[in-house]
Amino acid sequence: MKIELLEYQKRIKQTKERMAASGIEVLLVTDPANMNYLTGYDGWSFYVDQILAIFDDEEQPIWIGRTADANGAKVTTWLYQENIIAYPDQYVQSDVRHPMDFVAEILTQIGQDKRNIGVEMDNYYFSAKCFQQLVKGLPNATFMDATLLVNWVRLIKSSAEIELIKRAAVISRQAMVAGIEMVNEGVRGCDVAAKISHEQLSGTSQFGGDYPAIVPLLPSGERTSTPHLTWTDEPYQKGETVIIELAGCYKRYHAPLARTVHIGQPTPNMKNLSDIVVEGLNECLNFIKPGVTCEEVEQVWRNTVDKYGVTKESRLGYSMGLNYPPDWGEHTASIRKGDKTILLPNMTFHLIPAIWSEGDSFEVSESFRVTSSGCESLVHLPRGLVIKEDGMAFETLNPVI
Repeated sequence: MKIELLEYQKRIKQTKERMAASGIEVLLVTDPANMNYLTGYDGWSFYVDQILAIFDDEEQPIWIGRTADANGAKVTTWLYQENIIAYPDQYVQSDVRHPMDFVAEILTQIGQDKRNIGVEMDNYYFSAKCFQQLVKGLPNATFMDATLLVNWVRLIKSSAEIELIKRAAVISRQAMVAGIEMVNEGVRGCDVAAKISHEQLSGTSQFGGDYPAIVPLLPSGERTSTPHLTWTDEPYQKGETVIIELAGCYKRYHAPLARTVHIGQPTPNMKNLSDIVVEGLNECLNFIKPGVTCEEVEQVWRNTVDKYGVTKESRLGYSMGLNYPPDWGEHTASIRKGDKTILLPNMTFHLIPAIWSEGDSFEVSESFRVTSSGCESLVHLPRGLVIKEDGMAFETLNPVI
């Protein structure tokens, strides 16, 4: 399964339309997810500088990257080989020259040095040094902030993308079930993480998995008071809660998923908290449909849990799909108060109404696709608290949805 050339050309066209609306004539893309989205380029080369340059008056972009990675661009993209330009290795991590010096030279040579140039100012892969060298090398250009320009093009998924995400969801479920089954008293967190990772990469007999943008998040005990801790090598203890958050990944597309396991009988407060959170999640999923806004979904959550005295400081969810480390989110629409993004068919989100506290914590999440009349959960797995006692997983507190 792959993205066809016509779809890439459509994405370039949509990107150029957004460029024109912003007055941008040349767009320099450095986010590897955006680069992949527009060309198919897929390599672990984003630790060095690389760009995709899109011109309003040229049919094809040009890719500029390290010599060692140029063949990777030839193998994975739809670009003409003459549009793949390599900079010598002497530019890599040098104190006297910078890859953006090379980029500036190329843009000057092809007459693109006096134009309105958009750059992705706020992204992990475009440093202050990158911008400084571009400004120095292109003194006659006007630089504009094009952060998230391509990201917003990515918000509505094509049918091909939905199929890729659905394959990722199959892997998510498989990895989550394996993780839940392995969590028990005396088992080390690192061994659970290894099992999950094996399932993520192995995939199924029909299709293999890819490395996810985020490693398995596996806080346990007091570490469940915060969301972004991984695992330790300490054995789990009876009475501990273990939160599992992961994503299956297929051809860089993700389907995040979270569940909570308790070893031994939970406290009444823990049972109550899990019931409340799952009720809020279910109400949101029942409400979601085309035409409602992100903030209206969040309001449904608050209306449901406020009556129980539960509050959540962080956002309720975010758009997701194609990405690279360190994040599977798209950095566009968020399910939170004030976000008036209107939901449309084939938008995909990670809905994560978790409660983290210094007392009991509970996390559950669903990846969903907006359909023509509602929404579709991409993974079918019970949402309630998983109770592990005597090495066995008891029936969850909520039925399969």
